[in-house]
This record gives sequence, C-alpha cells and structure tokens, in this order.
Amino acid sequence: MSSTSIEQKFQNIKKEAEENIASLDDKTVIYVGSASCGLAAGAKEVKDAFINKLDENNIEAEVKEVGCMGFCYAEPIIFISRPGFPTLVYGYVDEGLVESLIKNYLIEDDPCFEFALVATEVNDFFPTFADFPRGVYEEKQILNECGFIDPEEIDHYVSRDGYQALSKALSSSPVEILEEVKNANLRGRGGAGFPAGKKWEACLSNDGDERYVICNADEGDPGAFMDRIMLESNPHMVIEGMVLCAYTIGAKKGYLYIRSEYPQAVKKVQKAIEQAKEKNLLGDSILGSDFSFDLEVFQGAGAFVCGEATALIESMEGGSGIPQTRPPRMAQSGYKDKPTVLNNVKTFAYVPLIINNGSDWFKSTGTEGNPGTAVFALVGKINNTGLVEVPMGTTLRTLIYDVGEGIPGEKEFKAVQIGGPSGGCLPESALDIPIDFDSLGEAGAMMGSGGLVVMDENDCMVTVAKYFLEFTQQESCGKCTFCRLGTKQMLDILTDITKGEGTLESLELLEELAVDIKDGSLCNLGKTAPNPVLTTLRYFKDEYLAHINDGVCPAKMCQDLIVYYIVPERCSKLCSACVGSCPTEAIYTRDDGLKAIEQEKCVKCDNCLKACPPEYYAVEKLSPPEKLKELEEKEGN
Repeated sequence: MSSTSIEQKFQNIKKEAEENIASLDDKTVIYVGSASCGLAAGAKEVKDAFINKLDENNIEAEVKEVGCMGFCYAEPIIFISRPGFPTLVYGYVDEGLVESLIKNYLIEDDPCFEFALVATEVNDFFPTFADFPRGVYEEKQILNECGFIDPEEIDHYVSRDGYQALSKALSSSPVEILEEVKNANLRGRGGAGFPAGKKWEACLSNDGDERYVICNADEGDPGAFMDRIMLESNPHMVIEGMVLCAYTIGAKKGYLYIRSEYPQAVKKVQKAIEQAKEKNLLGDSILGSDFSFDLEVFQGAGAFVCGEATALIESMEGGSGIPQTRPPRMAQSGYKDKPTVLNNVKTFAYVPLIINNGSDWFKSTGTEGNPGTAVFALVGKINNTGLVEVPMGTTLRTLIYDVGEGIPGEKEFKAVQIGGPSGGCLPESALDIPIDFDSLGEAGAMMGSGGLVVMDENDCMVTVAKYFLEFTQQESCGKCTFCRLGTKQMLDILTDITKGEGTLESLELLEELAVDIKDGSLCNLGKTAPNPVLTTLRYFKDEYLAHINDGVCPAKMCQDLIVYYIVPERCSKLCSACVGSCPTEAIYTRDDGLKAIEQEKCVKCDNCLKACPPEYYAVEKLSPPEKLKELEEKEGN
C-alpha cells in the first residue's frame, strides 16, 4: 500500500477517535485517578460515591477512570470537566468532599476553589500547573498524558496524536527511523544509559530470519513505581514505541515482560493490545502496509534479578531466572537465540515523541551527552511524593526542594538514595550535582530506573546500607560465589555494627569485600549490590565509627543502641497518651503521677514517641543505652 493510503487510513482512525472524544465536550465528566496509587488511597470508593450521588440527585454526568498525574501525595485525585467552567483538579478526595462537590459545584455552580489543587488550563479564576514551582521546573514529555486520558480507551490516545508516529514511520524506511533514533542519542532509561539507537542497529546488523522486541517492565526496586504508573496510565505510548522498534529492526513478534505483582498494569496493557489490534495498529498488515507485528504480555514471577536481561530471557524460555555470561550480546543471541532488542518501558515511550517531533527537538532538552528528560519516583522524607519528570541536568537540590517541596517537619536533609538498591546514598554536599548518567556515576551513585528516596536527620546510614544490601542479598540468584556468599558476609558485618558489635578490622573487611564483589560478580545485581555500602562509607564514615567506637547510633535508629525515656520535667500528670499507645504495657504511672518506661518490656515500637502531644514532647530516645542509667542516678532512682 502507498504511503498516501497508509496516512489516509490512519487519519480515518484519528477522525473517528476525535469525534468520539468530542462528544464529551458538551457533558460534565468526572475523571477519577485510578492507578495503583489512587486505588490504594480509596479511588474506587470515591468513584462509587460519585456514581451513587449523581444518581440520587438525577444529575447527568459521566464518571471515567484515568491514570496517575504524578501527585501521589494528594491521592485520591479527581478532576471535573464541565462546560462553562475551568477544568479543576481536586486532591485528598473522600466521600464527604464528593458530597460537597455534587451539592455546591454540580447543583449550585460553586466550583469549590477552596478544595482545588490546580486548574488544567489558563483561566481567570484559579492558578495552573505553570504557576507553581513544580510546574516551572518540570517538563513533562512521556508523562504528559498520564492522568488525563483513559488508559482503557484507545480513542483518548489516538485523538492526542497517538500512533501518529507509527503512521509516519510506515511511510518512511526502517533506516530513516533508525537514523532518527540514533541522532536523538536516546539513552536507555533502564539504568545503564546505553544508546537505544546503537542497540537497535546492532540487532539489525545480525543475520536472522526472526528478531524479537522485548519491553522490560520487571520493575522491582524498593521505592520505584515509574514503569508501573506509565503502563497503568498510558500503555499505548509504550506499545507504539515497541511497534516502531519492531518496524526498524524487522521483528514480527514482541513481548511486554511485566511482573505478576502488577495486576493493574497487566490488565491495562492487555486491554490496550486488544484495542490496537481492533484498529489495525497491531497485528497483520498494520494500517494496510506489508509490515506485521504481534505483541503479548509475559507475566514474570517477580524476581528482582529478572530485571537483568539474560535472566529475564531465561525465565521467558521456561528456565530459572538466572543471569548468563555475555557475550554473545542480546543483539546477537537473545530470546530463542535470535537477535533481540530489550529496552525499558520509558525508553520505548520516548520513541513516538522522537519520530513525531524529530531528534533535534529531543536534544533541545537536557544536556549534550544526556538529552531528554528523566522520570523519578520521589519517595521517603519529602513533602510531595509522586512521579516527576524533569530535564536531564536538573540538580538534585532543585528536584528535592523545588519540585518535591523539601523535607517535612522542618527536619534536616541527610541523604538521597538514587538508583534503587543498586544505586548510592549521596549527602547534602552532592545536591548540586546535575542529574544525568555520567555525573551521578562519578559521585558513586547511578541513575538506575528512577527511584529516589530522600532521608532526613533521623535516618541512620548504616541501617540504610544494611536495608538495601539485605534486599539484594535476598534477591541474589546464588549463581556466583562473590554475590551469594560475599553479600551475606557483608550483611553479617553490617548487622554486627548496628548492634554495636562491630570492629575497625571488620570495617576494613567490609570495604574490601565490597570492592571484590563488584569486580567478581557475574551480573549487575552483584556488581552494584555494594554501592549503598560504598557510598555510605565514602560520605558517612563517621556514623560507622560512632557505632563501632562509642556504641552510639547518631540518628538514634538502631534498636540495639537506643532506649526510650520519658523526661519527667516535660511529662504531664494529666496526660496518659503514651500509656494507651504502648502495646506491651511497658509504660506505667509513677507514684508522683508522672509516666515512666519499664525497659524490660519495651519493644521500641516508637508508638509512645508519636503519641506524646507536641506541647509536652516528653519522650526521647537515648543512645547509647548507658545514658539512661546516668539520668536515673541523677534523678535519685
């Protein structure tokens, strides 16, 4: 079929989609954010409440589900599109707010600005995204439609230029598409940053009657949920990127490898694949061309090591998810020993934008060696948790303090863990480092897939290193000795240190083991597992020494090195909040009416500290535990 016919066929599909979407313009539509973050916060109950209240009040309006727009801290989130009014986003929605919005907005025409977070378009009444600091620094590319389109309705994506790039590509040669991706210098967003164009070219250069395209959606980093939300919010963008890759390398079959722990993502991707096939945007003779490509979901069992390419392929072929030695590279011998391109969810999502807008457009954002944007999951001790997308080269300080709005509770910043369990912990002095593959690597961390955990003064860096190492040690497949036994020995040393049983000799051994494991491990799980330990030793060694030399946990986090204490001068005889909060009845009322802790019963659950009213602030943690004896002697007990 000629390029004119392909374009005409696509325009017919697009026209039909635009007409279907335009039918919503004359209606009141309530969109409920129903990605995993929204559902966890009660989005389903909010949706049901809207449906019931609309029915009770005989109001004509539609309720639709959309994905996540990134403001996870304010879930459940909804927005209301109503003719004659600005489209407004509301956060922290519960059944009470649903009732208010129905009564005051939909019946009495009061948009309830006091409950609104932001307007989605410029108007005379309420600020938009661009009017907030976050809106100034963010630049949404692949997240632009997330939270605003129904992921289970392909017309929403198509009406916003979705699959336009595919139509354009089918009218071009695969070589032209490859050159555009290469010129864009799109670096893989799975963590390693290897240029996608070079990977595709290497696959294309290998002879073979079959080639495969695989999307790695086996996201398993603690604190990371970028890929999950992308698939739950805009699955067609990823699918279109995969089809473009398949067209470029001549593949006829592809797989989305999604861990089974992501049922929402699996459901939405499967639905999207069905709809794309119905529109002839997937399957045989796509848009009437001579190019055919089939796609299906492969559900992984949820092993972190299967994020490694060779382990992922092994599990797809029915074996155990264990990494294999390389070479041969995936581009030479991947799935079923055929040339295979394996890229991350976000990497594929950028491709339609590059084909639509050109490689120069893509390179106009970011830095020279790291073009484009980066997507992060902001979690931990930060006010605005959620998904953000900023240009490459943005500093960590801007990301944390301007986009994420800083640390809650006026606490001091301590560190940021970037790159997941394979990444590193960076201190305050590293906050002005620009975020890109190269700069973070030089600082001892890595981009990773985009997980970013912020820590404050109450976080112990030895415990943090132990937490991440414990995760990778448990997820090790055990194939190579360095990873299997080396990380176990490192974990034992860290455990001793957090108990105050470490020695300076063991600290030296810890560092030696870390270096040896990085050098000797077979795959990137083992090679990167020591990173949190090495970076905390590099930037927070004084905390290790305090644990070893003085038996003190400076952050008062290690349970074996702390005790809880109620300061008599601040305790109120009239308050018993701590008594009621204690699960082990360790807190009792003294003869003088003040409260005290029976240390033998205390399980250090932190409940009393949280329950103590801020006007008293009477519960304290002491480290080392011997301090308690000094205080008690001073009190004459």
